Amino acid sequence: MRKFNIPVFYKSSIITRIKEYRNLIDPRKQDLSPTELDFGPVKFLIARHFGFCYGVQNAIEISYRTIEENPDKRIFLLSEIIHNPIVNEDLQFRGISFIMKPTGEQIIPWEEITKDDIVLIPAFGTTIEIEEKLKSIGLQVEKYDTTCPFVEKVWNRSAALGEKGYTIIIHGKYKHEETRATFSHSIEKSHSVIILNLDEAKILGKIILGEIEKEKFYEYFKDKHSAGFNPEIHLERIGVVNQTTMLASETAEIAEYFKSVMLQKYGEENLKYHFADTSDTLCYATYDNQEATIEMLNYPADFAVVVGGYNSSNTSHIVELCSEKFKTFFVSSEEKILSREKILHFDLKEKKEILTSNYIPQKEKVTILLTSGASCPDSVVEGVLRKIHSFFESAYEIDVVVDEIFTRMKDF
Repeated sequence: MRKFNIPVFYKSSIITRIKEYRNLIDPRKQDLSPTELDFGPVKFLIARHFGFCYGVQNAIEISYRTIEENPDKRIFLLSEIIHNPIVNEDLQFRGISFIMKPTGEQIIPWEEITKDDIVLIPAFGTTIEIEEKLKSIGLQVEKYDTTCPFVEKVWNRSAALGEKGYTIIIHGKYKHEETRATFSHSIEKSHSVIILNLDEAKILGKIILGEIEKEKFYEYFKDKHSAGFNPEIHLERIGVVNQTTMLASETAEIAEYFKSVMLQKYGEENLKYHFADTSDTLCYATYDNQEATIEMLNYPADFAVVVGGYNSSNTSHIVELCSEKFKTFFVSSEEKILSREKILHFDLKEKKEILTSNYIPQKEKVTILLTSGASCPDSVVEGVLRKIHSFFESAYEIDVVVDEIFTRMKDF
């Protein structure tokens, strides 16, 4: 695995070291059990996989290198480099300006951008239309493109399927930057439609099977399909790809559902012609993080804390997984943990921060599950751990416990 030059303030003397040691003793990632940090009255179970993925590290490295190498140039980002407020705020503090909001609304008019400026493309990628706009200004698109290689893999697979006559079904949030980018690239070679979840997949499946009249397609999938889409023609051959931050298990379930639909309509002997296997487009990091979370949930605990940006899709799905079994608090940083009695956390259903009191149970030993999204720095996770640890006066010192963990790992 390639090593990235990440600013030291995003690393952690605890979290980063734990990851490094676990990767050293388990390079094939066969052991998904969480790391246990027992401080006496409070114990943390830390997920096997979480935090900066390959694509995020690549984007951060390019961004900070660009700032360092171009002190006299204006530097812009199309939108947030990743969905983490701490990272984005630091880049803005260092002089980078955002051209658009994550939802696509323009902040800085294109007329103000010149060929002498630098424009970074975020990890999510961007649409072909915006790429062409950047080129028309005279900007170096390829040099400052931080698009995640796994996102590009989805684009390439979509193009290959399109050339073979398949329609692309994109599992994603249609307003998300990555989904907009994938849709833009996929419609270059094929017709495409975006679905959010299994419920929408089943609506599309019923249209394919003739159980819902085709005219309803335009009602259910308004603004989510390519121009000229004819469900009678363009749903005869299909392949499913994903927004890489969605639940991998849900994408797999959706693909399996469409496989059964095509099997029912066309028969086993014709299945390969009508349905393309696209399981190779799932992002390994998203999959690993979600699998590690699922394994962590098998352990007894009092509650879970998930750290990350509130607009981070992959982090939201980790929160959803944890919430199925434990009371879960979604925080962006240690600053949201106000005291032992009060915590300010994001509610996914309400789409806003809420204040919860008495979130730490009054008991002899408290066990907490701890993880983060793929765009969250290790240093922020450490900050959350240290903040909660500080509420337990008789807790063992962090450095002593962590050193013992590392000693055992080395002996292993």
